[in-house]
Amino acid sequence: MNITEHKILAGIKYFVKNTKNVGRTKLFKLLYHWDFIHFKKYGLSITGYDYYTFPFGPVPLKLYQQIESDNLPDLLKNDIKIVEDFNEEEDNQYKRFKVILKNKKIDLDWLSPNEIKILEEVSFVFKDATAKQMTEITHLPNTPYDKTKNEKGMRHIIDYFLAIDEESELDLEIIKERFNTQKDLLSDADI
Repeated sequence: MNITEHKILAGIKYFVKNTKNVGRTKLFKLLYHWDFIHFKKYGLSITGYDYYTFPFGPVPLKLYQQIESDNLPDLLKNDIKIVEDFNEEEDNQYKRFKVILKNKKIDLDWLSPNEIKILEEVSFVFKDATAKQMTEITHLPNTPYDKTKNEKGMRHIIDYFLAIDEESELDLEIIKERFNTQKDLLSDADI
């Protein structure tokens, strides 16, 4: 079990506890915003997930596949439960589910103050948002999802660097260095 898995668990549990109606679509969009906002500010993703363009917005493919195959890592499996949910608001093309907390205690000690701040901001902004609204937001023009979908189509990886704009506080070279270091560490399963 590594630090990144603890961060993912803390984020998922926080979102489930602090926003309404967290199903598949909403969970994936919350994680996407958490990662991409953090990347824009600090040059690092939090979860290490690669997000792909799917019809209903960005999808963390690894997590999606783990849920589809009922093969969540033990750390997640011990604290959360994925249950089928036929909420009308969810699309019917993929497995629909709702996230239930087995253990409601959230251990934020694995997160940095900046990661917690963005987690709180994303939760506040999207607290009452529906899955449909979350999808519409990710489809807005010039978002990383929109740019990738328009240039490459569906089921393509969304480049984190598309989140970088004139509001980004870090130099592009620093962001590239941090991103590449993080990818190397994740591929070695060190973090």
